[in-house]
Amino acid sequence: MRTPYMKETEEALLHTYNRFPVEFDRGEGVYLYDSEGRKYLDFAAGIAVCGLGYGHPELTKALKEQAKKLLHTSNLFYNESCGKAAAALKKACGMDRVFFTNSGTEANEGMLKAARKYAWKRGTGRYEFIAMEGSFHGRSMGALSVTEHEAYRTPFEPLIPGVKFAKWNDLESVRALVTEKTCGILLEPIQGEGGINMASPEFLEGVRRICDEEGILLLFDEIQCGMGRTGEMFAWQYYGVKPDIMSMAKAIGSGVPVGAFAMTEAVAADSLEPGDHGTTYGGNPFACTAVAKTLEIFEKEHVTEHVRDIGEYLAEQLDRLVQEEESVLERKGTGLIQGIRLNRPAGEVTAKAMEEGLVIITARSDVIRLVPPMIIEKEHVDEMIEKLKKSL
Repeated sequence: MRTPYMKETEEALLHTYNRFPVEFDRGEGVYLYDSEGRKYLDFAAGIAVCGLGYGHPELTKALKEQAKKLLHTSNLFYNESCGKAAAALKKACGMDRVFFTNSGTEANEGMLKAARKYAWKRGTGRYEFIAMEGSFHGRSMGALSVTEHEAYRTPFEPLIPGVKFAKWNDLESVRALVTEKTCGILLEPIQGEGGINMASPEFLEGVRRICDEEGILLLFDEIQCGMGRTGEMFAWQYYGVKPDIMSMAKAIGSGVPVGAFAMTEAVAADSLEPGDHGTTYGGNPFACTAVAKTLEIFEKEHVTEHVRDIGEYLAEQLDRLVQEEESVLERKGTGLIQGIRLNRPAGEVTAKAMEEGLVIITARSDVIRLVPPMIIEKEHVDEMIEKLKKSL
């Protein structure tokens, strides 16, 4: 299907995305509809963003009301929704201080700056970071500097210096890279873009010990694996290993562009001060209304409990698929951040799935990534498995 709008898009936008030849027009619940009215089951959620699906009545009402009142004032002034969202978010993520951004990449940039400022203010002379092989933290220069994927990095080098990459789930690899200059250790508790790779509990606990012993900050990127995906509000709560600073975005705004980074009071006391960091749009009334209402709905509708239940069912069906389909090698992940590793290019399967009316995405070249709206039911899992089998 090619439409005039697709042609217009290709002629007007910088070509940085290879888009599917589909023009989505509207969404309802866990389904998307294209401009010709065809229905698609969505197991991608806008890359793990639309946790409440499409058209949630309470969220839609709250956003409409806020849009009528006030969209933006800047951070030179207070607004009610910002304080409300920050209080709810810090309760959900278990941190003490929050900074709102416009995206996940910006949240990671702020987290890196906060860690560097903490080291500078304490006079330690530390500035280096240890990140992980298989990591993905964003496309800006700072976030890209701690992203390991060579294809993303090479055209933009030299990047920010002082970054080393440890082997995933290899504690001794991390320990071997620690020096008196190490400022922070950064990782995703579950790597999303890297292939739905779960950290082992022993690995996270060990990294936490290293940080405590050496006076290093532990930084978690929870942009994709957080906000309910594991069946807990954030992945650190799933593992029981608390970071010093964490970033988040995607599902915290249910589709409205918003991110945040948060830290403990102990870090905040020796970190960013007025003039150190800023954002024109971050924390605006509209975005913060989305965050506050999303968190309210999560609590009222017991979304994390639902993720645990439906995630277990999804895992069972995917495990069965591994047994039945020769091309499916293993299942990875937990809750509603799961994937299957294939013995063929995953992109071929996602393209076929679109023809079957199923939206799924990849993670690296051989993994199908499943990050659906967190309101899916068993019937949607069954429908997805049926369409996925046809696509395979």
